This record gives sequence, C-alpha cells and structure tokens, in this order.
Amino acid sequence: MTDVESRGLFIRGGFVPSSSGKTFPVYDPHTDEVYAKVAEAGTADVDAAVDAAREAFDGPWSALAPKDRGRLLLKLARMIQEHGEALAQVEARNSGHPIRDVRRFDLVRTVDWFEYFGGMATKVQGDVIPSSFKGVLNYTLREPLGVVGQIVPWNFPLMFVAWNIAPALAAGNTVVLKPAEYTPMSAIEVARLSADAGFPPGTINVVPGKGSVAGARLARHPDVAKICFTGSVEVGQDIIRAGADTLKKPLLELGGKGPNIVF
Repeated sequence: MTDVESRGLFIRGGFVPSSSGKTFPVYDPHTDEVYAKVAEAGTADVDAAVDAAREAFDGPWSALAPKDRGRLLLKLARMIQEHGEALAQVEARNSGHPIRDVRRFDLVRTVDWFEYFGGMATKVQGDVIPSSFKGVLNYTLREPLGVVGQIVPWNFPLMFVAWNIAPALAAGNTVVLKPAEYTPMSAIEVARLSADAGFPPGTINVVPGKGSVAGARLARHPDVAKICFTGSVEVGQDIIRAGADTLKKPLLELGGKGPNIVF
C-alpha cells in the first residue's frame, strides 16, 4: 500500500487548504493506486488566488525592472534543473509518461522555456512610428495586462506549466493556474520551487480543482484580464462566452484532427 501524500493550494506564496476542506484523489496511472490527496479549489479559493495575484501585480511584481524579472525566471530554470531528477519522478508518476522520456524531453524543454523567456523579459519593447506631422512623435508602449488565468490539460502537465507561466511572467503579468485535476502534482512542485527562487508572494498561484467550478470561476472573474486554455472546442466556446462581459483576451488551443495512415 502506497503512503498517500497531501498537497494544498498554492496561494500568496504558500500552501493552504481549500476553504471548504475538500480534497480529491490523485491516481498513479501505472498502478491505479491513490498516491496523493490534493486540496480542491472552489469559487472562494479562486477569488483568493486572483486577489493575491492582483495585489502582487499592483505591488512588488510591477515594481521589478524587466531584468530582475528575467533573473528570477532564469533562477527558477536553474532550480528546476538542479531538482531535475526529483521533478522527473513527480512528472512520471503524475502523468504516466516513461521516466526516460521525461528526463530526456519534458524536463529539458521545461528548463529551455524558462531560460528563453528569462532572456525575453528585457526584449518586450515598443516601436517609434514615423509621423506625417512636423514635430510629432508616435510611439507604442507595451504594458502587461495584469492577472492571467491559465487552465491547462493533463497530457504534458509539466511543460504546460512552463508554456503558460514563463511568457506571462516575462511580460510582467501575474498568474493563476488551474492544472487538470488528473495531473496537478507537477504544477504544485514548480510553484514550490518558485517560492524558493524568491518570486514575490502572489506572483504565481496554483488552484487545482474541477473545471466546472474552479475553471469556470477563473474564466468569469472580473479581475482576470486574459484567459489561456488548452482543451476541447466546446469548453473553449464556454470560456469565450464567460469572459465576454469583461472583455477578457482569450488565448485558446482547441481540439483538432491530425489523422495518420500507418502501413
């Protein structure tokens, strides 16, 4: 019998139980055994995470220079690399991917992604645009949106954390990420490392829970400026409708078909 681990929600730089006290089981796909119980985020927990992200955006995160944001992302990349074997074990057990593949691909690409956007943090620049009027200067200025909500799937849980969190943070946003309830453990571990790396509390928040509850609240929350989602067309349509009242900017990767004929 496997010892069952317990994990909380990651809000405001630390782990907390859900406001309802509810948890949900996480199964090892290799053995079909429950090996963890994770706090289940409800509407109030998502609200708390968004509040934390908004406070971090209005406070310490916005006060950091781009080069300092980049340094934190690069430090997180190094910490993921240093804790690579432990994180690979978490990902393999979390997702069912062979440990060899996680070591050679998932982990490497995750580090690459954080390193790349650590370098990109100082490259978010506007443009100077010629004007037909004498003495007039036109220019564009790129500014962060604020709180970015992210709803990610189960198939590559570790890499989806990097693909979503790294660019949002590099651009100066803060994030609230809802991992798939089947595979929350990798996101939780990256969040823990982010606190050790020195990210200000509230910059990164992780709220495992049901899509119909935690995901739906994240999509509707008025303080979430952008919503990122990977999943089905039907749920993507629901997310666009949920964010329409507050004019959320959507970034959707939805279902597609890529048939192959194998002889």
